[in-house]
Amino acid sequence: MDWVFVGLGLVILLLAGDALVKGAVNLSLRLGVPALIVSLTIVAFGTSAPELLISVSAIHEGVPGLALGNVIGSNTANILLVLGIPAIITTLETGNCDTRKTYIFMILSTILFIAVAFLGPITWVHGIILMAALTLILGDAFRDANRHRMAIKEAAEVADVQGDDLGDVEGADPDMPRWNIAMYLALGLIGLPFGAKLLVDSSINIARDFGISETAIGLTLVAVGTSLPELATTVMAAIRRQADVALGNVIGSNMFNLLAIIGISSFVGTLPVGGQILEFDLWVMLGSSLLLAPFVLKGWHITRIWGVMLTALYVVYVVAVLD
Repeated sequence: MDWVFVGLGLVILLLAGDALVKGAVNLSLRLGVPALIVSLTIVAFGTSAPELLISVSAIHEGVPGLALGNVIGSNTANILLVLGIPAIITTLETGNCDTRKTYIFMILSTILFIAVAFLGPITWVHGIILMAALTLILGDAFRDANRHRMAIKEAAEVADVQGDDLGDVEGADPDMPRWNIAMYLALGLIGLPFGAKLLVDSSINIARDFGISETAIGLTLVAVGTSLPELATTVMAAIRRQADVALGNVIGSNMFNLLAIIGISSFVGTLPVGGQILEFDLWVMLGSSLLLAPFVLKGWHITRIWGVMLTALYVVYVVAVLD
């Protein structure tokens, strides 16, 4: 039954996370928050909500290794699996994507996180450092967004710009009634903690039954599950030939996971860093991140061959973790 509960927990997390994003986006737009800022903050937080709830629940359940493994495993899965599978379906034409600065921020965030991990266990002090780095990155993103908005306003009518902005934000519906917004928020806020607890408890039982560490379960089973929202978004972006959305989704999610999820989790409880993570998993995560360099910096396309290679590398990694 634990496997059934894992599947049920994942489904609840996916549905609740989607509901929270829709509710929060439309509430913010109703309150007059600019659409670009909504997409950079609320949408990013909403799609990472499963990772956050899993990490916080794991700390409360006394298995912080699951929390840390979930984030590190999710970041590795985001690059190798979340970009690999869509590329197999159709080539991701990333040559025209301008994500260089954001990618460099992601690499710097990864290096900062690795440094914090080696100074571990990760406490609230380290959490403040991670959250401060996120604040600086978001501040830079806000400045870029505002400059972009001003440039558009100079070239088009304000009414047209607002329509374009709304279309760029996932889940935005200018005609959504207030009761519908409230319903989405309620479903998200209730469903996320319930799904997270169900998934964590079941994963712990599975790990103990098979003699696998909670960290390994977090690096594999839970990590893939919480990466499903990113995978779904990236697959749809690939089908629509929106390589910039696919690549930006992965890069943004990885930064948010390392800086925000671990940062917030450290305020709940201390996260010890195991030897396997220090010696192996952190470097796999960094290596996976560096694999994106030619696609981001040199303009290579992620072809089907690259998609197969990335996916195969993830399979090898999972086998190594569970061996």
